[in-house]
Amino acid sequence: MEYAMNIAGVDRKLPLCRLTDELYIGAFVIFGDAELTVACAKALLEKAPEYDYILTAEAKGIPLAHEMARQEGTNKYLLARKAPKLYMKDIFTVEVDSITTDHKQILCLDGKDAECMKGKRVLIVGDVIS
Repeated sequence: MEYAMNIAGVDRKLPLCRLTDELYIGAFVIFGDAELTVACAKALLEKAPEYDYILTAEAKGIPLAHEMARQEGTNKYLLARKAPKLYMKDIFTVEVDSITTDHKQILCLDGKDAECMKGKRVLIVGDVIS
């Protein structure tokens, strides 16, 4: 089963994924789709309020945040990882629920990134629309 959709001017057929007996979602998979990534980044930037930093969660939001930062000319975005990495220090961690995952997840932010966001306007970019 698929759901035909026009996303930022690009036609795609999204595979339908069952969440419950009554609820299905169209799987928006941006990985490997450069045309869709570029179009979505442009459309989101046109709607986005002023911001100082873009923040996204690992993993499917990465190409979108990357392209938005590239188009804006900032070439910088912040990333919340699904697990701590060796290079991360003073890690800020939060437990989250996602409609596309059947268990709780954690997101980890490097302390340096958390510190630079204090008092700033942060645009949170994700790959799920509900």
